[in-house]
Amino acid sequence: MKILLTGTAGFIGFYTVKKLIASGHEVVGIDSINDYYQVSLKYDRLAQDGIPEENIEYGKPVKSETLKGYSFVRMNLEDRENLHKLMQDQKFDKVCNLAAQAGVRYSIENPYAYIDSNIVGFINILEGCRHFGVKHLIYASSSSVYGKNTAQPFSTHHGADHPVSLYAATKKANELMAHTYSHLYNLPATGLRFFTVYGPWGRPDMAMYKFAELMRTGKPIDIYNFGDMERDFTYIDDIVEGVCKVICSDQKPNPEWDSNNPSPDSSDVPYKVYNIGNNNPVKLMDMIEMLEKALGMTAQKNMMPMQPGDVHKTYADVDDLIRDHGYSPKTPLSDGIERFALWYKGYYGL
Repeated sequence: MKILLTGTAGFIGFYTVKKLIASGHEVVGIDSINDYYQVSLKYDRLAQDGIPEENIEYGKPVKSETLKGYSFVRMNLEDRENLHKLMQDQKFDKVCNLAAQAGVRYSIENPYAYIDSNIVGFINILEGCRHFGVKHLIYASSSSVYGKNTAQPFSTHHGADHPVSLYAATKKANELMAHTYSHLYNLPATGLRFFTVYGPWGRPDMAMYKFAELMRTGKPIDIYNFGDMERDFTYIDDIVEGVCKVICSDQKPNPEWDSNNPSPDSSDVPYKVYNIGNNNPVKLMDMIEMLEKALGMTAQKNMMPMQPGDVHKTYADVDDLIRDHGYSPKTPLSDGIERFALWYKGYYGL
């Protein structure tokens, strides 16, 4: 297939490119390369995929020097004219939208960035899919949509209508927008609610990488809710395996969907939302202890109250993804942390 993959300078997109190319697909990647976190890491990821920084020019496709069938375009999703020209010219079979303005706490400081990228950018993706013959849209949602929900594990069969951050609200809005396009234009759409992805080449704003940075530089770690937090840490290889299984499938209507008792995660149109996580929450303090051991460092710990927008625990019910796509997360946290630490020490020359 020919696939448009957004966010390919990002963590999950970087790995998804490799997996899709290895499976014989043609991929065009786009990314804005914004400065939410250090752009050097984004350019280093692109270089790993054969896209040198010096070859990148806004709006101009660059062919990979190492991955046959992969090309990259620096582009903002808000740039409707150039995005739609690309989609019209390339005639993609599938679109996988992993690009977004990420981060819960940053959404409190800079809300407009989330509306521009996650709402305006997403409607541009939807309109491009509608007008240019895309057969299936797969897009990133987030476990943060569960917000004030406390029933564990988080299930897509439960409502998720009480977000506690603007980031979460934009991701929930994406799900609603996608359903509308499935209903109006019969566009197959599948949303994936990611749960705390980690691993080599990860995001520096996420806990594991951020804690490693603070340990390396001798600064204290801020540990919220006085350490009483749990996360469903999911290793990058397991996530990408699931993403690619969904990309390489079709989305059908749910023939058992009942409008008198409507399940929120499917419909009588080709629409579905899945959780994609490890189905195994781990205490934050246990993760920190494993990370200290793997890095050979000791963290200075600054215990703090819960922050606005945070949730106490994430725990994914992934039964639907297992049933429909054979999803099978295999990586124990201890193994994943060892792999992350090995990469981290190599990347920073420790």
